Amino acid sequence: MTQPRRIAIAVFDGVESLDVTGPAQVFSTASRLLERPGRGYSVELVGAGPAPVHCAGGVRLLADRSFADSDGEGVDTVVVPGGLRIRPEGVEAVVDPDVLAWVARVAPRVRRVVSVCAGAHTLAAAGLLAGRRATTHWATAEALAEHHPDVTVDADAVYVRSDPVWTGAGVSAGIDMSLALVADDHGRRHALSTARWMVMYLQRPGDQSQFSAPLKRQSTARTDIAELLAWIDAHLGERLTVPDLAARMGLGERQFARVFVRETGSTPAAYLDAQRVQAARRLLQESDLTLAAIGTRCGFGSVHSFHRAFKRHTSVTPQTYRRHFAGTAAPATADTLQETDTP
Repeated sequence: MTQPRRIAIAVFDGVESLDVTGPAQVFSTASRLLERPGRGYSVELVGAGPAPVHCAGGVRLLADRSFADSDGEGVDTVVVPGGLRIRPEGVEAVVDPDVLAWVARVAPRVRRVVSVCAGAHTLAAAGLLAGRRATTHWATAEALAEHHPDVTVDADAVYVRSDPVWTGAGVSAGIDMSLALVADDHGRRHALSTARWMVMYLQRPGDQSQFSAPLKRQSTARTDIAELLAWIDAHLGERLTVPDLAARMGLGERQFARVFVRETGSTPAAYLDAQRVQAARRLLQESDLTLAAIGTRCGFGSVHSFHRAFKRHTSVTPQTYRRHFAGTAAPATADTLQETDTP
């Protein structure tokens, strides 16, 4: 019988508990949903010794084996979760010396090395991110770039794949990245089944911003702006103009523009553009709609304006994005065949 892929997750005092349990739950669920037993995953926690590990949230974990007893033999994937010290002067990433030594020793013997949240700082200290693009929790991204100038830090991505190393952003992003790992191993359909079983609303692609539209709506102090943003997101397919939006709020255009920028950090036009591209990303991943249909549904005037906006935000064309993220290719229709990777 095929042996399950062994996943070794490092644990240490101060680790963020969801960085550990989130990926562990994804791999466990994916295994239980597989039709053929033995093709899934086995998860083990590796720590300094038999004493309980105290997580940052107060939960205690027990390691299955020690760093000294784990040499990477037979391990498929090593996961390095993060730890964050929150102090008055700022946030500091925890780099546990025992974890660092273990990762540096076993990394050459495993197929994949993965970090969650500030675990990227440990991978960087071990030399595993040199010359690579990587992400981490937004609060420690600047420090990662400063301390490791040989790493190209993407402070906004949910996760970054740079084989054989994957890095994920803060806490819950470890679940998104773990689902992407399942998709890489067993196909996108099985990853979606796993996400559905876990009652996840939406699996985020790696290049999606760490700051979601719902979070932006919740962060504004003005209820009327939050309500407007929710309304905009529900009406992206319509022709939305600044005069119309200003009138909806009962403000003059100039006053509306000032309030919108102050509360959201972007102009109304930039917000609309970004949200339409984000909506298009989901449709490219989850549907077989043609580019013309997606462009219309998301409020773009034409396939060409959709193409330009999408490439401006993602650096790739909609067709390239679909090939990379979707489980099946879109049907070959006239408007998809006309698209190329040139503007």
